[in-house]
Amino acid sequence: MSDNLLSPKLLAFQRLLNIMDELREQCPWDRKQTIESLRPMTIEETHELADAILEGNMDELKGELGDLFLHLVFYCKIGEEKALFDVQSVLDQVCEKLIRRHPHIYGDVQVRDEGDVKRNWEQIKLQEGRKSVLQGVPKSLPAVTKAVRIQEKVAQVGFDWPDKAQVWAKVQEEIGEFRAAEATGNPEEMADEFGDILFALVNYARFSGIDPEAALERTNRKFMHRFRYIEDNAPKPLTDMTLAEMDLLWERAKQRKP
Repeated sequence: MSDNLLSPKLLAFQRLLNIMDELREQCPWDRKQTIESLRPMTIEETHELADAILEGNMDELKGELGDLFLHLVFYCKIGEEKALFDVQSVLDQVCEKLIRRHPHIYGDVQVRDEGDVKRNWEQIKLQEGRKSVLQGVPKSLPAVTKAVRIQEKVAQVGFDWPDKAQVWAKVQEEIGEFRAAEATGNPEEMADEFGDILFALVNYARFSGIDPEAALERTNRKFMHRFRYIEDNAPKPLTDMTLAEMDLLWERAKQRKP
């Protein structure tokens, strides 16, 4: 198919593929890259994308999406050079997977809501050869996000609390167990019980429709904003100030919007 018959979206994608071919042939830096060397940069780009989403900055989001597209095309180009895969086989595979995992769209399966869709998705993955519903949870995910994914996945096969009140009761139970461990002074036991508290709180956030990773990051940013206000407005070095003096500035910072 000639370029003049392609849609603007396909033309833009073809342009990116052409540029990638040129960079791989002509640029010493691009020619040197491997799948392994790209990995840390891709992780960084993904975090920058996440930052743009949290900040609600659509211009930044657009730019970061472009950077991520570049990385995906880069991996495909290297795969093509090694005769492992190319952009066509990658896209064909994901298209087939989407069709296979949406039988309510491309088949005759009936669903009532998104819950049914998620349950079907997990069941189909098991039918495809996965030995565990947890097999698809990346090892390198941040711990809070990983806890959410674990809980979501086991919930799809019915391993979940019946209601939110029971989840909160579990949070309180875990806090009690931590306090008991704290009384023994055993650091390892305390760490185990504290992890249980966090896991239970993440579960409660899930039941409440809250993304705990995003919520914690919002709190991190809020704290940093307020502490920087203290640093910027302190009449003397912080090490020479009392906690009460710093707390007065903290209260002022709370009245200001980030």
